[in-house]
Amino acid sequence: MLNRTGHFWEKRYHSSGFEKSDYTRALNTLRYIHCNPKASGMQSGFFYDFSNYGMHDRLTDDGITQWHPAFLSLGKSLEECAAKYRGFCKKYKPQPKTEKSYHWGSKLLPKVIKEKGKKKKTSPGQMRLPWDDWEPFTTEVQAVAEKFVMANCYDPKVAAQLFDNF
Repeated sequence: MLNRTGHFWEKRYHSSGFEKSDYTRALNTLRYIHCNPKASGMQSGFFYDFSNYGMHDRLTDDGITQWHPAFLSLGKSLEECAAKYRGFCKKYKPQPKTEKSYHWGSKLLPKVIKEKGKKKKTSPGQMRLPWDDWEPFTTEVQAVAEKFVMANCYDPKVAAQLFDNF
């Protein structure tokens, strides 16, 4: 609604499964997972402590991961599969995200400002505030405001100058 981005503002995470036989999607997903730390600038290479890329690149056994049939279909030997997968990952180019620059109110303000000639709709039961009858400064209001500002200010000497004009 406010056109904000980031993990706090985005929709909930969503993913979808795919068939085990969809080798193209499996390889692209695996490459995305392995290349994401480098693409995001968290890591300078593909080897990351919390990734199993090393198992695919160096053909090591971590005791947890199994090679996907899509990975095994890249070559006739494991060394050939690893070499082709390494090259496949090196070609990875993340899609650039559009840079949206939002300033406070830049999208909201046009919706708030009504066109001239249009009367603002008020809901039934709302009362208009009598701004014409309001007296902004009485001695009682000024005394309370001065006491509040002096109690919460950083430098009382500077804050006192605000009330010297009244």
